[in-house]
Amino acid sequence: MEENSLLVSVIIPMYNASKTIVGVLDSVKKQTLKCSYEVLVINDGSKDNSKEIVEKYISENKDFKVILIDKPNGGVSTARNAGLSISKGDLIAFLDSDDEWFSDKLEKQKKILDMNSEIDLLGCAFDGLYFDNLPDGQLLEIQVDNLIFKNYFQPSTVIMKRAIFEEVGYFDENQKYAEEGNYFIRIADKFNCFFCNMKVINYGDGKSGFGASGLSANLKEMHRGFIDNLKFAYSNNLINLRQYVLARMVEQLKYMRRIVIVGLKK
Repeated sequence: MEENSLLVSVIIPMYNASKTIVGVLDSVKKQTLKCSYEVLVINDGSKDNSKEIVEKYISENKDFKVILIDKPNGGVSTARNAGLSISKGDLIAFLDSDDEWFSDKLEKQKKILDMNSEIDLLGCAFDGLYFDNLPDGQLLEIQVDNLIFKNYFQPSTVIMKRAIFEEVGYFDENQKYAEEGNYFIRIADKFNCFFCNMKVINYGDGKSGFGASGLSANLKEMHRGFIDNLKFAYSNNLINLRQYVLARMVEQLKYMRRIVIVGLKK
């Protein structure tokens, strides 16, 4: 598909992001990929002035298509789903309201997709997930039996073909923690997913991947969310009993490690 005819939907769930949302939107506006964009900002019942800030941004950037959707607070999955439900893009990208894309993020990802037509979903690295022992730009195929041990797909790094949404559907709104892990397991069961060892985002202004802010701050509930994802994979015959037991053991060790690390930071 020619870039000029390409439409990319960018889905940004927003909750109390008044301090970061302008930088987030600017990081989309500055993308070097020449194509059409629809930027869907879903205000998930923010209690600060995030909504007013985005409205002002829209009025001052009329050449940049930003659509603000206002909804009662329901959690990040409901916000992403609200964006997915009205998205029209050939490619769909997610961006959290405290992350920022590098300016060439989409351009680099589009080149990878063009050179590897079999890739349906592409996630990339960030400061919290980069493999120093692998070449920069190395591609790894990621399947369900990889995702039960490590979530390779931080949502703000992910771009995916529309066909995925049309078949897999929406995020599970009943799962409040580690919900993206469930979604990507469901996708990996049906589509070709790859991870590229290439940093493409500033992740939450340098925050840790856990125990820092937002939902990830609740370590116990995040742990339960990971376990729920493992139960889902096993109950749907996506992994066998040996894989399930081993993944449970690994997750328990990771949970204990997170508790120690967060405790030392206090």
